[in-house]
Amino acid sequence: MRIAVAKGDGIGPEIMEAVLRIFEANKTPLEYEFVDMGKWVFDKGFSNGMTPEAKQTIEKLGLLFKGPMETPKGKGVKSINVTARKTWNTYANKRAFQSLHGVDTVFSKAGIPIDITVVRENIEDTYGGIEHMLTPDVALSRRFITRPGSMQVIRYAFEMARRKGYTKLACGHKANIMKLTDGLFLETFQEIAKEYPDIQTESLLVDAAAMNSL
Repeated sequence: MRIAVAKGDGIGPEIMEAVLRIFEANKTPLEYEFVDMGKWVFDKGFSNGMTPEAKQTIEKLGLLFKGPMETPKGKGVKSINVTARKTWNTYANKRAFQSLHGVDTVFSKAGIPIDITVVRENIEDTYGGIEHMLTPDVALSRRFITRPGSMQVIRYAFEMARRKGYTKLACGHKANIMKLTDGLFLETFQEIAKEYPDIQTESLLVDAAAMNSL
């Protein structure tokens, strides 16, 4: 299988070199086509952080493996990572946290196994990057939450939970303060939950969820 590989910026090339060595040692059946993508590409004058050839290659191969990428600071420049997400509508960010044999953590030392997957919406909310100066002293940022956008990431989470055999799914939100925007997200979650009676659900304020994870 042939995949596109973007080494990224900063420590990205170093990390990518190490990971590709792991792939090689594991005899992973992959071939690589390296593409130009990252802040260093933006600095060369490509406003979306990738060359047209890189975009074409990624779309042809259908899979991008990328290293960390730096976002230029200020000047209204959009994140290269967010630009890539919006270009290919990669709306769900899945992060798995699992105990690994031989890796000591405060949890493993306490005998607490960890197996948690977090799914985060990737392109709406403040990732819209819609900002303007209201006055010379007031900067305004707008966040958009849509029902269709909420539906696709929430349904992804439910389908993933069912596929992995998870029995519980929680919705993290801040609907106590952002009653309309996060309220819409929570309402959509509760509606979709009715289609998955085999999965137990609950809603959690994000700050409470973070505190309880300590």
